[in-house]
Amino acid sequence: MAQQAYVTETDSGGSEPDRRASGLRRLNRLVSGWRGDPHIWRRGIVLAAVAVVLALVMGLHARIPNAIGNLGSLIETFLPWLGLLIPVLVVLGLVRKSATALIAVLLPAIVWLNLFGGQLSDKTGSGGDLTVATHNVNADNPDPAGTAQDVAASGADVVALEELTADAVPTYEKALASTYKYHSVQGTVGLWSKYPLSGVRSVDIQLGWTRAMRAAVTTPAGQVAVYVAHLPSVRVKMEAGFTARQRDKSADALGEAIADEPLQKTVLLGDLNGTMNDRALRAITAQMRSTQGASGSGMGFSWPASFPMARIDQIMVKGIEPMSSWTLPETGSDHLPIAARVKVDTSAS
Repeated sequence: MAQQAYVTETDSGGSEPDRRASGLRRLNRLVSGWRGDPHIWRRGIVLAAVAVVLALVMGLHARIPNAIGNLGSLIETFLPWLGLLIPVLVVLGLVRKSATALIAVLLPAIVWLNLFGGQLSDKTGSGGDLTVATHNVNADNPDPAGTAQDVAASGADVVALEELTADAVPTYEKALASTYKYHSVQGTVGLWSKYPLSGVRSVDIQLGWTRAMRAAVTTPAGQVAVYVAHLPSVRVKMEAGFTARQRDKSADALGEAIADEPLQKTVLLGDLNGTMNDRALRAITAQMRSTQGASGSGMGFSWPASFPMARIDQIMVKGIEPMSSWTLPETGSDHLPIAARVKVDTSAS
């Protein structure tokens, strides 16, 4: 009976030491297949060259010109995804049995980790005295009331909504009225707040219609200037490349408005149609901090909602300390809402 039990156990996969030994034997066969091979340094030169080019593209992305189809901005929008080519190159290097290729792949791996490795860690902190959220609700949203309720459920003290239509505004106002006593809608953007608003006005971002606004929010921790913006959309066209000229012009105008803001503490909420890596947003990013970059966990991609590939929705601050940042669950929009907890009163920091 004991012998039968032993045979059954062996037939079902063997003992753990046996499996480890088998794995070591397979690894040894792989290494021995390379040992003494005089061609491991000569094979895979093309793969090595591709790895070097990949490292240069990522490391020198700011030097890639925008003169032709805004190529630089296009690459910067999806820059983190270039890292997916690294494991592909590793596999190809193993298949080719090329030591040269495998060593070369270290270059893009190091560059990628230098650029984005910090975002892989969880920088979420505790505390803070103000929670803000922003959401591009999508003009074609089939459930505006449900979307409004979902965003309000985040517990945010201040909520910005973009891509509001005239027909949908009353629905959002009704759905948010019980949670937010104060609100203002300017053009296609709106701001809802639990705290009083003052100095509300539209912000000219060189479009000819209103897609940005500013308001002073009087929070218990002090007054904060809150900007809500929806920069023009960008498109990728075969004949024109990354068409973002109007977006870039609006970003410069928004950056100038924020630079002229008299209040020292400022929050920007909105859909900027660009990532923090995109040099076209430099007029904004050079003077403000991303809450996701400073206090988030992971990349925080927000678009498209079905399979987020880029963080084009942003919460940025100046004179305020980010404490935590996160994305909210999917709504009826093609964007994910995002939220952040910040510390307005930094006197004790």
